[in-house]
Amino acid sequence: MRKHGLNGPSHFELWAATDRCRLRLPTCTLAAGLILIFLVMPFGRMLGAGWLPQERRQDADIFREAAAELGLRFNHFTGATGKLYLPEIMGSGVGLFDYDGDGDLDVFFLQGMILEPGKQMGDALFPPPAGYRPGNRLFRNELTESGKLRFMDLTEKAGLQKEMYGMGAAVGDYDNDGYADLYVTGFGSNVLYRNNGDGTFKDVTVGAGVDDSRWSASAAFLDYDRDGRLDLFVAHYVDFTVAGSKACYSPTREPDYCNPAVYRGMPARLFHNEGNGKFKDVTRESGIQGSPGPGLGVVCTDLNGDGWVDIYVANDGKANHLWFNKKNGTFEEEGLMSGTAYSMEGMPRAGMGVAAGDINNDGYDDVLVTNLGKEGATLFLNDGQGLFTDAGAQFGLSRLTFPFTGFGVDWFDYDNDGGLDLFIADGAVYIIPGLRGSPYPYHQNNQLYHNEGADRVFKDVAPLGGPGVTLSEVSRGAAFGDLDNDGDIDIVVNTNNGPARLLLNQVGSRMHWLELRCEGAADNRGAIGARVALLRKGRQPLWRRVHSDGSYCSAGDLRVHFGLGSSEDVEGILVQWPSGSRERWTAGIKADRLISFRQGTGETVP
Repeated sequence: MRKHGLNGPSHFELWAATDRCRLRLPTCTLAAGLILIFLVMPFGRMLGAGWLPQERRQDADIFREAAAELGLRFNHFTGATGKLYLPEIMGSGVGLFDYDGDGDLDVFFLQGMILEPGKQMGDALFPPPAGYRPGNRLFRNELTESGKLRFMDLTEKAGLQKEMYGMGAAVGDYDNDGYADLYVTGFGSNVLYRNNGDGTFKDVTVGAGVDDSRWSASAAFLDYDRDGRLDLFVAHYVDFTVAGSKACYSPTREPDYCNPAVYRGMPARLFHNEGNGKFKDVTRESGIQGSPGPGLGVVCTDLNGDGWVDIYVANDGKANHLWFNKKNGTFEEEGLMSGTAYSMEGMPRAGMGVAAGDINNDGYDDVLVTNLGKEGATLFLNDGQGLFTDAGAQFGLSRLTFPFTGFGVDWFDYDNDGGLDLFIADGAVYIIPGLRGSPYPYHQNNQLYHNEGADRVFKDVAPLGGPGVTLSEVSRGAAFGDLDNDGDIDIVVNTNNGPARLLLNQVGSRMHWLELRCEGAADNRGAIGARVALLRKGRQPLWRRVHSDGSYCSAGDLRVHFGLGSSEDVEGILVQWPSGSRERWTAGIKADRLISFRQGTGETVP
């Protein structure tokens, strides 16, 4: 966020699916508005922002925005009172996880609050709307029980109503009891909630030893030492404090939010799971202590093909970090040597969100980092041995993403054609010149790109995405998962100082699909870190991974999703478990199903 501030099968269960822009012109003259549009976005983007006839837009919509309609009524409150405290512009994330084990995804939102001492709700520049409820909020998905997608706020009943300046969520079953636990980061102390298995949570932060009073952003559960227990990585941002807040200005000398370089970046922390409900801080002995942030986005996956999970951190205005796992409890930071620290020009960018996925189906996870406007997203293409090439221009993404400031992000196959597409949640962090004078001059459209496959390019399809995509807001965290269990991926977005958005996929179920739930036995129960291959005759395997990390301060669906295109043929499924063991299943696998695989029930593969 570099800104212009001055101051520096039988064993598996089968389920059939239960269900098969507005462009706000700046306040200026029409001529100036038209000039601005052509300057900041491709011509095609205009068509998705209200320029096509309504009938054509509806026919073409890829997503339908349905948050309020389905009971997902959440409004993020930035808490701004005019002091321009840095956390206010950073926004918060969102978590998707099945907390009650009923087979559908529930939604957890991170909330802000007033930071200025002595100020009350009425002192805020943007008071929250009627019906606002403070604190982080949990919405239970009623799909399994009622047969209809609907959400109910059960925050208090679950025990998750803590008021804090929330930033991020990490999901994982750290005690291997079969229930997903929740780690919440924020500006101030973090919280570890243990899932009691009865629809409630217990705050076990102090006893577990994972409290952290510094400004934390994204976090992730991972089993870095292959002992079958989930460890915890927490990214820290900068050493900002309310008392030490600095005054910063835009190039036109207007008060604006500071460049994070004004503050000192902070090192991340790594907690080792001791297996008794407690964690040990191993930040120093693991080597993580040696390279400070400012870290915002985190993804954990094997990036050099040695079978051990590595850690990639998107840093804001500094070199990104790639921590290669040395297999002995330590990590070595090799962002520079791997080619993932800087852009192709050798410059650091304002890394916010990060996503890992095999975009060219060669079996290796590639990495995309979202950055500040006028930088463009950075696409690092993996050669399979831990060396990367900045391929943003080659795939057409550098030019397409250049006007936007990106946060939440992920690779996902929205149309189930087998190729990983891309969604980026956007919103500026400094005053947009064309919006100067408007109450909240940071809003931008989100981005949606289709993977064109053999053409090795991505196509801007945001104009076809629907109002939920083209609506101009200040989007931050984004989480991805199949909320209605119909076989395609939906998106939940947390808007900074605005309403949550639920983008329901309208097109994916036109193609065939397969979703997999992996359950570890010897390895961690949720199989976080497992790699899964879809095997099909005469075709390259499609590789995905079991994860909830990535994006920006958010946690996504642990289930693995494959788009099959027009063919129902599946030869088998290969799972490489986090410990490195491999199993294959070939019998009884049918398309358009959710299938569960349990470790130890398949055919062992060398």
